[in-house]
Amino acid sequence: MKISVVVPAFNEERLLPATLRSTRAAAGAFDARGWRWELIVCDNNSTDRTAELGRAGGAEVVFEPVNQIARARNTGAASAGGDWLVFVDADSQPSPELFEDVAAEIERGRCLAGGSTVALDTDRFAALCFRGALEHAQPHLALGLGLLRLL
Repeated sequence: MKISVVVPAFNEERLLPATLRSTRAAAGAFDARGWRWELIVCDNNSTDRTAELGRAGGAEVVFEPVNQIARARNTGAASAGGDWLVFVDADSQPSPELFEDVAAEIERGRCLAGGSTVALDTDRFAALCFRGALEHAQPHLALGLGLLRLL
């Protein structure tokens, strides 16, 4: 089993290093199962040091010249060699528990795609406002993490 973690990134030099550190730590869930994994950053025509920091963070860096998140995800996916694709936003920090949940769903064999759990470190009122805003958002809104099985 091989997992490809794809991080589309446009001008993310400020947040990308922490994302890559968190992703590497979270990938311990894959290591614990004896699964191989790779980390791919798709530089989406950045004008900052995103690509340089991606390489420094141990990721394979690929380039997409057209600034569009879907194109960046697709370019990253096209260079992936895994059985499963896990998409992580460049400004997020996946936890070991999240990747443990991802690995468990993959093992169950019943998951084709998924999303993420959002936990807010704030009061209940703010959390309810956030949830209300999401309920009115477009149906294709994705937060932080995507998972896709390559058939």
